[in-house]
Amino acid sequence: MTKTTPTVPKRSPARTASARVTTKQRTAKPIPTMKVPKTTRWSPQQFMVNHFKERDFKKGLRSYASYRDLGILKATNGSVQAHVIRLHGPCDPEVVSIRHVHGVQFQFLYMLKGWLIGEYNGKKVKMEEGTCWIQPNAIPHTVLDYSDGCEMIELILPGTFETREL
Repeated sequence: MTKTTPTVPKRSPARTASARVTTKQRTAKPIPTMKVPKTTRWSPQQFMVNHFKERDFKKGLRSYASYRDLGILKATNGSVQAHVIRLHGPCDPEVVSIRHVHGVQFQFLYMLKGWLIGEYNGKKVKMEEGTCWIQPNAIPHTVLDYSDGCEMIELILPGTFETREL
């Protein structure tokens, strides 16, 4: 894995004094990287189908959420994890708003129902029904608030990964 550091563009001489930004304001805080198992070589996958059953939602990583495993982890021999996450309200920031990172190569989310307000590397963003987003390896993030009935799908590579609270 190649580590890259964000570069800060040089200030244009055409900028006026009012448009100047200090170096501290311009320099983005680098996102720490976490060691991630390689998943570039895929082992043979299995055909699989997972039909919706309400009883498939189980408690998991977070106490305020239930997860419906979609069977992708087994079908891809551990390469990809996929589940539907259902958040249970009302949102309690004391329990929910714990800043953390995941050691992943790829993490994709798509909001199916409701909305979620999160903070990603210091930026507050509202995700609504139909929104999709990618969370890069080790991006510090937390959930700030969510609607009742909030539901999203998540795909993660590799299928098993580390989560670290900050």
